[in-house]
Amino acid sequence: MLPDELTTRLKQEARRLGFDLVGATAAVEPAGFDRLREWLAEGRAGQMSYLSDHAEAQRHPRNVLDGARSLLMLAVGYRTVEPASDERATAAGRIARYAWGRDYHDVVRERLHALADLHRRLTPGASVRGVVDTAPLLEREFAQRAGLGWIGKNTMLINRDWGSWVFLASLLTSEELTYDVPREESPCGSCRACLDACPSGALAEPYRLDARRCVSYLTIELRDSIDQPLREAMGDRLFGCDACQEACPWNRRTAVSEDEAFRPREGENPADPIELLSLDEEAFRGRFRDTPLWRARRGGLLRNAAIVLGNRRAASPEAMAALRRGANDDDFLIREACEWALVRCEAAE
Repeated sequence: MLPDELTTRLKQEARRLGFDLVGATAAVEPAGFDRLREWLAEGRAGQMSYLSDHAEAQRHPRNVLDGARSLLMLAVGYRTVEPASDERATAAGRIARYAWGRDYHDVVRERLHALADLHRRLTPGASVRGVVDTAPLLEREFAQRAGLGWIGKNTMLINRDWGSWVFLASLLTSEELTYDVPREESPCGSCRACLDACPSGALAEPYRLDARRCVSYLTIELRDSIDQPLREAMGDRLFGCDACQEACPWNRRTAVSEDEAFRPREGENPADPIELLSLDEEAFRGRFRDTPLWRARRGGLLRNAAIVLGNRRAASPEAMAALRRGANDDDFLIREACEWALVRCEAAE
């Protein structure tokens, strides 16, 4: 099958399967590979050792798929409803939009498998592999090369229609495709809204994120206690952080996804930290096993819940009881955070 026809058929099927953006690019060494190595050498990845462990593999897509010649870059929009707001809910905790629904890895992977099946039927003998941010691939750079958008100053891929509210995925193939025109220039100009909005100073300069200070990293990836100077920066953010995205002018009027998979589950827009502090390991597993919040593990999520209560000075009898119970938990992360929060809440009584 000729590249033009194969590309057209794959793009048509991708859109039918629910991908909102699709573009093709060549499998080449990404220009950002050296910047990645520099970023890792500076220690900015924090405890995310998997990034340095597989850094060399990101040098070329053929390390993800042997013989890769092309990438079909894909995106799924996940902006559904707006964050709920209730100033009276002093115990409410915010969850990043991407984590409101089903685990996007599962949702997008199902669609990738169907797309890969079509590819194999069209070109028997081709090597094909679909990946959803779990493989060593600089997805944002390849998405830019495929014309899906540009890299903003907050390091996120931004599309004119969908903003940065998108999940990225890639279908790697040994076949040649017809490539889209890259988006070479960023329209961000002198805007620094995302940098100024970062609550923890993780975006000290454009296009450079220090994950060690990022609230998303702190609340999801960090397996230790959170440094006390950074706890106040979390505010009421329980899991993840959308501050830089919410501040971006390109995100103010974006397309809205009707995908039910990404709509908020009950009790997670916002969440109740007091309720979360009542979860034992079995209850945590039953509630979050197939959701993005599983990533933080029970210790991390309940640690975050305690910090939210401490930041909000939630001194209600229910909050104080939950924190005192947590201060006796078997998990040190939970105990330490609850003890810290108790001091702050007791001072507010």
